[in-house]
Parts: sequence; C-alpha cells; structure tokens
Amino acid sequence: MISLLIVDDHPVVRDGLRGMFGSDPRFEVVGEAADGAEAVAAGERLCPDVILMDLRMPGTDGVAAIKELARRGVPSRVLVLTTYDTDSHVLPAVEAGATGYLLKEAPRAELVRAVQAAARGEAVLSPAVATRLLGQVRKPAAAPLSPRELEVLELIARGSTNREAAKRLFISETTVKTHLLHVYAKLGVNDRAAAVAAAFSRGYLKPHE
Repeated sequence: MISLLIVDDHPVVRDGLRGMFGSDPRFEVVGEAADGAEAVAAGERLCPDVILMDLRMPGTDGVAAIKELARRGVPSRVLVLTTYDTDSHVLPAVEAGATGYLLKEAPRAELVRAVQAAARGEAVLSPAVATRLLGQVRKPAAAPLSPRELEVLELIARGSTNREAAKRLFISETTVKTHLLHVYAKLGVNDRAAAVAAAFSRGYLKPHE
C-alpha cells in the first residue's frame, strides 16, 4: 500500500484526490495540506511514500516546499500536479527535487500509474507536459550527448530501470550508471527526473505520440 499526502490550496481538488485514492485499496491517504508550509510540516511528520504537490499556492509555494523537504531530508517522493501547462515553475520544481510532474487534466489511470512509479523512485513525465517543455527556452549543453548516452536517457524517460536499460542495450548495469553520470554532468542536473526534464526542454528527447 502506498501512503499519500495531498497538497493543494483548493478544498475541492483535495476532496477529489482523496476520494479517488481513498477508494483504491492500493493507496492510503494519510494527510492533506493547503499550502507549502503545511506540506513541509506534514511531510516531516508523516513521511508518506508520495506527496502530491500543487505548485501555485498562497504563502509558501510548491517549489519552495519541495526545496525545504529536500533540505530537511524528508525521504518522500514528490509528484507535482499543476493546472498551468505553461507554468514556468514546472522545470524548477523537478530541479528542486520533485520525482516528476503531471497536469491535473491527466486521466485517472495515468495519475495512478504516475503515483506508483513515483513511489518506486522512477522519473514521471506526462506526454502533455513534455510537449509543453519543448516550447521553453532551450539552453545549450556544456557538451553534446553521445549516441549511447541518448539511448540510455530515452530508455530512462520511458520508465526503464538501470537494469532494464542495461539488458536492452546489452551492456552492464555499471556502464548504464556511468553513462547517466556523464549525462548529469553535461546537463547540469543531479538526478534522473531532472535529466529527463532537461533533455525534453533542450530538444534531446521528443514526446512520443
């Protein structure tokens, strides 16, 4: 069972998410928060598997909350849910430590899969958000990614684990990890989710139809 903390400043949204996940035996909603400050306090107290985080809230916003949760060492995975498909905070949220993000218009099945993937520590990036990222300003990488690094990154973007990527590419898991470290350095990021988001925003990856 995956434990969830729901963070949104709109009670109707929180009620809807609680109803959706609370009726599914695979999930347990352990708490709610109406802003970033409440989210940090509840996250530290409850340590849920996944925090569903809105971005734009009064007071402490989602990006600031994600940074503070990371600073305090809260191990929960943060999955951002935003209404704004041109939200300039989306990429900063991932870079701050979010495991991934979706638009609130995502179908129920997609949201459920995203929460399950986030609980496993996998990068989550909805096709709709990936498309929006392509419209953001692209920053040149310090060095171009090699063909093999791109192959590894594309598999990671599709949800593959290091072991699965190694099997697909007929290389060792250690080699996959090495390629990922090179990707992180070239893109100026620190984890898989941020690497995938940066790769989409800079045009290395294209969303699949």
